[in-house]
Amino acid sequence: MYIVGIDIAKRFHEAAIIDRAGNIVVKRIKFANSHAGFAKLMQTVRKLNAPAEFGMEATGHYWLSLYAHLRQEHQTVHVINPLQSDALRNMFIRQTKNDTIDALIVAEVIRFGRYCSTQVAPENIVALRELCRQRFFVVDMTSDLKRKIIALLDQIFPEYEKLFSDTFGKSSVELLANYTTPEEMLAVDTQTLADLLNKASRGRFGLDKANQIQQCAKNSFGIMLASLSFSLIIRQYLEQLKSLETSIAIFDAEIARLMADFDTNLETITGIGTTLAAVIFSEIGGDIKKFSSVPKLVAYAGLYPKSRQSGESKSDGHMSKRGSPYLRRAVWLAATVAAFKDPAISLFYQKKRTEGKDHLTAIGHVCHKILAIIFAVLRDNKPYVPALTS
Repeated sequence: MYIVGIDIAKRFHEAAIIDRAGNIVVKRIKFANSHAGFAKLMQTVRKLNAPAEFGMEATGHYWLSLYAHLRQEHQTVHVINPLQSDALRNMFIRQTKNDTIDALIVAEVIRFGRYCSTQVAPENIVALRELCRQRFFVVDMTSDLKRKIIALLDQIFPEYEKLFSDTFGKSSVELLANYTTPEEMLAVDTQTLADLLNKASRGRFGLDKANQIQQCAKNSFGIMLASLSFSLIIRQYLEQLKSLETSIAIFDAEIARLMADFDTNLETITGIGTTLAAVIFSEIGGDIKKFSSVPKLVAYAGLYPKSRQSGESKSDGHMSKRGSPYLRRAVWLAATVAAFKDPAISLFYQKKRTEGKDHLTAIGHVCHKILAIIFAVLRDNKPYVPALTS
């Protein structure tokens, strides 16, 4: 039996082969991340005329293609967390970053058997996870655009924020898309402005609102330099915002469609709707059995406190931030709702507050409780029912 350790990179991978005794059989195989490169690797391995196991680190997304091709060849493949190989790498005195050494280290980790393989989720889970992650990305882009628009409005029309409860509500966006600067709002006929607002708000706003807007525009203390450029930038940002919001709606529809195939009961948990349920389920990998206990799930979410100790000095309280940032974000979002909407979890949150914990620390404790509930719901395949205990 031989062990093939592979150091993953974007365009070229490095492989090394050892036997069960740790003897180096092939020190270095450099092969491209392509069909030709894969054929080169397999040709070298087959020349050994003995079974082989493959090991690689879960580095970014570059390992997935090679993993898929090895599995198609019915090879045994171990995907390990880079933290596991780091422990062995740190034993090298010089600790030099070298692809050949890295490939050998991966092979040694497999030989020692002191690792946990990363399980690759089924295709439908992978699809769901990718959609959820991209949705987060687009949501963040949307938030960034909104901040930019508000920053521009604060310069040219600082009084605008008081005109609408939501700057990005339909009425406000329609107004800004047509008349962006105070000068443009003053130049338009009041009745025309009222008609636009009436249509956009479905009758909520009309002549009174138009007069209020023009009065604010008349007395605005915003800058008057380069107003045409500001107007153009804001309108372009609004167009981008509209496109991104359409993308989010499309993602939501597809996520809901894929989630319909799974009976998770996650949506019975306060604060977790279809989208957050999809994030949580896909980041877990669709199988809660991968985690033998709640603390292991908490660790995977990176929501356990990180402790540091030196001599008699010890500090803790900061979250580790290791693990899945998407799972951590989803659980945190759910916790911020459940802390005030769920009768049982709200009692738990208030208890932490009375113990002297600040809001964020208390929410951190709620996150642990939410993860415990998620673990139980998925393990037992039963809906969540709030238990009124503190």
